[in-house]
Amino acid sequence: MQPHLLSLADLSYAEIINILDTASDLKEKRARGKTSSALKNRTLAMLFEKSSTRTRISFEVAMTELGGHAIYLSYRDIQLGRGESVADTARVMSRYVQAIMARVYKHETLIELEKNSTVPVINGLSDLEHPCQLLADLMTIREYKGKFKGLNFSWIGDGNNVCNSAMLACALTGMKMTVACPEGYEPNHDVTAKAKELGGMINIIHDPKRAAKNADILYTDVWVSMGDEEEYDRRLRDFKNYQINSKILELAKHDVMVLHCLPAHRGEEITAEVVEGPNSAVFDQAENRLHAQKALLLKLLS
Repeated sequence: MQPHLLSLADLSYAEIINILDTASDLKEKRARGKTSSALKNRTLAMLFEKSSTRTRISFEVAMTELGGHAIYLSYRDIQLGRGESVADTARVMSRYVQAIMARVYKHETLIELEKNSTVPVINGLSDLEHPCQLLADLMTIREYKGKFKGLNFSWIGDGNNVCNSAMLACALTGMKMTVACPEGYEPNHDVTAKAKELGGMINIIHDPKRAAKNADILYTDVWVSMGDEEEYDRRLRDFKNYQINSKILELAKHDVMVLHCLPAHRGEEITAEVVEGPNSAVFDQAENRLHAQKALLLKLLS
């Protein structure tokens, strides 16, 4: 395994399966009240440029339940917010902690952290990828479907950072992926090329109904990500036909599972009926952030 996780492509299929096996074991043990001290006296620095619910809570609880400690560091609370370089920050933090998780606006910030850090750096989200989210998603898919190979994975909405990581996840695990998005909102070209290079069966189209047909998995995300708020009105117009609703579900397989990385804007990219409906795996997916990240931390720090 690579010493850092900036991209899902940093992992092989075997490494992903190993992480998922560990995550499933940890989930089962937690349900029985079994605790661990595997990361006793280990500290994770959590650097946030962007606000967070699931990323902050899941990483902090993960470290606590593994016997370690996590420190929350807002960009505004440390000297990065007053002009200290990312490189110097990485060098100093490496002297104090055993790993750094960063949730940042620009992927280049993570690359700079990685170059200057002597401890593992984990991408907690950047404008390019969200690999930790996809580890949780893969765990959830395996729980519901029991396999990956041959599944039809359909993304409907913005070709954003989560979509980029989903393409890599599908390529590494043998799922067929269709991305349906408005023109001009396609996923990153370089990530698409990387996914295809890894053997991915990726089809990018502009018809959400076609994407939903025979889907095993329907996935969406918010239409307006953090940093895109000035585009709110335009994006709502451009994405108005890309909502996951009951009519879209009727085109998919009867046992289709619906995923959303949250927060969900009910009535925009997805309806409340679908989020709360029998096909939704949204809250299992959210819980699995904790278990998958525990397994990742063990791999990087044990």
